[in-house]
Amino acid sequence: MNPCPCFFRLGKGCRGSIGFFGPPFFWSSDLQFQQWGSGRSLHAQGKNLTPSVPRSRLIGFSPACLCGGRGLSAGRGLGTGSSAATSQRRKNMAGAAGPGSGPGAAGGDGDDSLYPIAVLIDELRNEDVQLRLNSIKKLSTIALALGVERTRTELLPFLTDTIYDEDEVLLALAEQLGNFTGLVGGPDFAHCLLPPLESLATVEETVVRDKAVESLRQISQEHTPVALEAHFVPLVKRLASGDWFTSRTSACGLFSVCYPRASNAVKAEIRQHFRSLCSDDTPMVRRAAASKLGEFAKVLELDSVKTEIVPLFTNLASDEQDSVRLLAVEACVSIAQLLSQEDLEALVMPTLRQAAEDKSWRVRYMVADKFSELQKAVGPKIALSDLIPAFQSLLRDCEAEVRAAAAHKVRELCENLPAEGRETVIMNQILPYIKELVSDTNQHVKSALASVIMGLSTVLGKENTIEHLLPLFLAQLKDECPEVRLNIISNLDCVNEVIGIRQLSQSLLPAIVELAEDAKWRVRLAIIEYMPLLAGQLGVEFFDEKLNSLCMAWLVDHVYAIREAATNNLMKLVQKFGTEWAQNTIVPKVLVMANDPNYLHRMTTLFCINALSEACGKEITTKQMLPIVLKMAGDQVANVRFNVAKSLQKIGPILDTNALQGEVKPVLQKLGQDEDMDVKYFAQEAISVLALA
Repeated sequence: MNPCPCFFRLGKGCRGSIGFFGPPFFWSSDLQFQQWGSGRSLHAQGKNLTPSVPRSRLIGFSPACLCGGRGLSAGRGLGTGSSAATSQRRKNMAGAAGPGSGPGAAGGDGDDSLYPIAVLIDELRNEDVQLRLNSIKKLSTIALALGVERTRTELLPFLTDTIYDEDEVLLALAEQLGNFTGLVGGPDFAHCLLPPLESLATVEETVVRDKAVESLRQISQEHTPVALEAHFVPLVKRLASGDWFTSRTSACGLFSVCYPRASNAVKAEIRQHFRSLCSDDTPMVRRAAASKLGEFAKVLELDSVKTEIVPLFTNLASDEQDSVRLLAVEACVSIAQLLSQEDLEALVMPTLRQAAEDKSWRVRYMVADKFSELQKAVGPKIALSDLIPAFQSLLRDCEAEVRAAAAHKVRELCENLPAEGRETVIMNQILPYIKELVSDTNQHVKSALASVIMGLSTVLGKENTIEHLLPLFLAQLKDECPEVRLNIISNLDCVNEVIGIRQLSQSLLPAIVELAEDAKWRVRLAIIEYMPLLAGQLGVEFFDEKLNSLCMAWLVDHVYAIREAATNNLMKLVQKFGTEWAQNTIVPKVLVMANDPNYLHRMTTLFCINALSEACGKEITTKQMLPIVLKMAGDQVANVRFNVAKSLQKIGPILDTNALQGEVKPVLQKLGQDEDMDVKYFAQEAISVLALA
């Protein structure tokens, strides 16, 4: 056995402890060395005769580590050998060692099982990014094959050296390492995973850093308090004081996981580092600190929150960068939950009031977006005195995005108000602003309001809903924006529960019918698309009484798009109300249209049968629909006849063999001899598809 001439001896210090039984595979095949032989060593006479072979930057380890006691070695130069040679080399690696050939030898009979592992290891340094990525995703398999000790001493150092790969590979590596504790020997050795993750936490790509931080947070929970202070806290300090902003941003996400179990002296250091990051020169770092401010506040002692976190919050909320200020608003929710009412009023509310009137619309948007959480955090008293006026200003904001965000929160705001005096507050302080938004110039604002306004009926009760809200519902139901109408119709059940179906039909149904008969076909089309949803809201009895005739009228509309949509609408209604309802209500009316003088309406019958056959099932299709289709095969209009052939092809798979052979086949054969070329073509196609030839 020859001492290892690998880069570990040159730079990693293996001191020849890793043995080889032949030339290392990473040497180029055209190099021949007389020194290598069964009884001679490259390190004879104390000389290092390792040949100077250019290595790629992908320093790696050899698949030979799995057999014959061979260890991790320098990666070969990329592209120095053919794929065939590589394949043969892998086989040699997996099977070269015989029984007892050295420490860690695979053994003669078990070598083949190691070949897949050898391939994975070799692919860690492959030129192809996808192959490297696949190998990284199976890193746990490699680690299991190597064992915990070699994973710690060889695999992890190798991975630490590869932190310059493609972002996609690094992302997968960061994710894998988060679940690696058991593969390095358990919690006692969890600190071995920190070096590669620390390197990953400093890379330029944000998603890689975020995933590395996520894995570090996960691993931190597996450290004992002693190991945490010995290994994890120093890592956080290094990141927090790093030269590049990337490391400092990553550090912001790690303070909260190590602080609770640290000693008092270390806690003081951690707080100091966090304070430094909150006033960092780089906006990206301040943003990261602001985003983690609320999370960090939750693990601090109350005194520290008052004396340190609140001043940091105030400073960040007045930062020159609006991207920092808006993140401070998000942190305000967590901070407010930790303080008493007195402290809130004195320490937090002045800053929050300032944020609601910030010069940047993005900050005001964040206040509106977080309004429900802020309302719950500050409590009912402060909400009434401070937040309601702020909410009013947000509903009238000059920016549509802010008004839309505030409109989304109207229902939640009203529901969170104290029961005592809620109705008065809504009627006097909220409803006037809502009425203005109903006719807002921006459709996103109107749509946002329409998605929640129906829910106010449960808060205000029947009388107020009928008197004050129904006119607003009607106005939005007639809005030119389809999304506004959809949001009203999709929430009708909220109003139905309060005022009842009869009252609803008297007020809103006329508006729905009016839209369904609108002169503009696109308006009619929009109502058709909402009909299944509306039917589910109103129930089958009400639908049959008020809306069934409307759906049938759409089937004979003069616009094809309406007829097509009405056909699909029937299928959805059958799926909602069931086949029995279809058999008694819809199918008879559809089949009557087969005798309509207008050939377009007769064709619509066929389209309906195509759509309904699958939903209605075999029995209804065979007994009620099939005879009508067969009868229409003699229609005078060729367009109807070739659609008969297409319909038979469509419903054929639902029918049994007797019906196909006895009824369908003769009709298709007759159509196959039709004088019209299109009829003949579709009939022959149906015969072929149904295997009736």
